[in-house]
Amino acid sequence: MKVNIKKISELSGFSVATVSNALSNKRGVNKDTAERIIKIARECGYVKEDRIKRIKMVTYRDSGAVFNESPFFSTLLDSIEAESRHSGYDVSIVNLYRHHSDYEDNVRTLLNDTMSAVLLVGTEMNEADASRFADASVPLVMVDNYFESLYFDTVLMDNEDSVVKAMNYLIENGHKKIGYLRGDTRIRNFISRGRGYKRALWENDLPVSDDLTYTVKPSVVGAFEGVNRFITEGRKMPTAFFADNDMIALGAMQALQKNGFSIPGDISIIGFDDINLGEAFAPGLTTIRVDIKAMGRLAVRRLIAQIQNREEVHSCTRLYNSLVIRGSVGTRNDG
Repeated sequence: MKVNIKKISELSGFSVATVSNALSNKRGVNKDTAERIIKIARECGYVKEDRIKRIKMVTYRDSGAVFNESPFFSTLLDSIEAESRHSGYDVSIVNLYRHHSDYEDNVRTLLNDTMSAVLLVGTEMNEADASRFADASVPLVMVDNYFESLYFDTVLMDNEDSVVKAMNYLIENGHKKIGYLRGDTRIRNFISRGRGYKRALWENDLPVSDDLTYTVKPSVVGAFEGVNRFITEGRKMPTAFFADNDMIALGAMQALQKNGFSIPGDISIIGFDDINLGEAFAPGLTTIRVDIKAMGRLAVRRLIAQIQNREEVHSCTRLYNSLVIRGSVGTRNDG
């Protein structure tokens, strides 16, 4: 027997109008009601995965302090869009603002849209908010974040091991007093990078000291103002810095140079991301290069595999990064 809206109404116990509104993803239907109707429709074969022709690129913002500032994300979104269109899918962008009044309505709309698959850029997302998406009935892949207790398909960069390699490069160049330019917005990427910073010091028998942590805002202007303030207040500078991202590193470089420090003669610095601006600075910024375009492409391909076969196991793909050596790191011989 062919399944239609009337049959789903009978099976679910809800009116034909309510079923129609839920399957059309219209507002005004209770969240639990909509999810139950969609579940029944899927089990009956009324909603089929091969109907999905659109990918929604969803950007999640909590404070927006990281997402809004870095050009990293425009490159990532461009890559996702290009790969989606190349694969024959229409693309739309959905911005989720955690503290906006319509947040819950927008999340419900996303999770009940049976005509779309979701690529969720969850850089600023915490575990509690991510759990809201863990049981999505639509194909969904998380990009640029990972939660051990939540079984998402995930594509992200390596953080901790990449920082260890960068720190080892500083240590090989004679640096023993290495500061950490710490972004004050503690996204999970930054937390992992902080672990890499400490791990490298421990593994090289160097002291881990709070005095070597300099907390700043994760933007060029924020880092400039923060480092400038530290110098004005008389805080001692290390011989080298690792920064949570390139935006912080570049702002710090400007502040150091403004206050008479030579880079890398007095202070060396390494960033993370390899944004284009880093190469244009003088000296060029030594940094950890992330293949942002590859991350976007792989995320789309993983999502398409999920659309085509929802029974596949979940997987986490972690991309290796490389250290790009430019002029911002020098050698120390002062022991």
